[in-house]
Amino acid sequence: MVNLSPKTDQKVLLELNGVKKYFPIKGGILKRVQGHVQAVQEVNLKLYEGESLGVVGESGCGKSTLGRAILGLEELTAGKVIFKEKEIQNLKRKEKLKFVKEMQMIFQDPFASLNPRQRIGHALEEVFVMHTNLSKIERRNAVIDLLNEVGLREEHYERYPHEFSGGQRQRIGIARAIALNPSFVICDEAVSALDVSVQAQVLKLLKTLQQKYQLSYLFISHDLGVVRYFCDRVLVMYLGNTVELGTVEDLFKNPTHPYTQALLSAIPRPSVNRSSKRIRLQGDLPNPANPPSGCPFHTRCPIAQDICKKDMPAWEQVKEGHFAACHFVGTKI
Repeated sequence: MVNLSPKTDQKVLLELNGVKKYFPIKGGILKRVQGHVQAVQEVNLKLYEGESLGVVGESGCGKSTLGRAILGLEELTAGKVIFKEKEIQNLKRKEKLKFVKEMQMIFQDPFASLNPRQRIGHALEEVFVMHTNLSKIERRNAVIDLLNEVGLREEHYERYPHEFSGGQRQRIGIARAIALNPSFVICDEAVSALDVSVQAQVLKLLKTLQQKYQLSYLFISHDLGVVRYFCDRVLVMYLGNTVELGTVEDLFKNPTHPYTQALLSAIPRPSVNRSSKRIRLQGDLPNPANPPSGCPFHTRCPIAQDICKKDMPAWEQVKEGHFAACHFVGTKI
């Protein structure tokens, strides 16, 4: 698969080749494997230095599983993850630790990842204890610098997680993610649990950090408005499959896959005088343990025909930098 960068001078930071992740379904007295949940199917992707790539789709489409698989939090069923020209999933532990420092994750619920009995300063210090040789005083100063970097103050060092607001806790999560100067950060629904005004502040912080440290983001979200504001390119997933990829401007202006068209039609319109057609998909997301044959979207697609039920559509280049997988790519619903 060919992926073109929005800027031709950008270098490839991360590459996914045929990435799959299946979860076994066990049953019976002996707990034997009776099937698999096909969470991620054959993902091929390139992410460039300094880029923000959005990943969107319905709940259960495999967005978060893809992010966790990239970081090694989920073991791959098949495929390769290549980071800075190194295939990282087969590296030995010592070699892999070098890449762990450069690949971090910001979770949706930072409170769940914090010890409620541990002060924030001490929680952030653990990063430096595990990965550096800094002295106790140096670690404390480094944590204070981190807190200032994300808009918190030195006095927050001694506070517990429950003493912070949701937005402040997410800033702590960001501080922990950038502590070791990574080059790649996965934001897994990083602002979805926040109020709109707080979302804007956190997104502005993420953009500022990206410009300052040349970070690359994989931005997983269900909020298309946030993705349009924050990202350079967008990858659309459905039932573990990639169905469309393009620049934000091109994909939002000219979606070529029926599923993408349906997603974009659901975005609220600010103007009451602007007419917009809402595309309502019939039925529910199919069971990933028993996905449909052919195109995975054909059971809900309003333009599906017999070929869609039999053959998986090829990944085609619609135009430069814009790709889609559909037998009738470009057809408007």
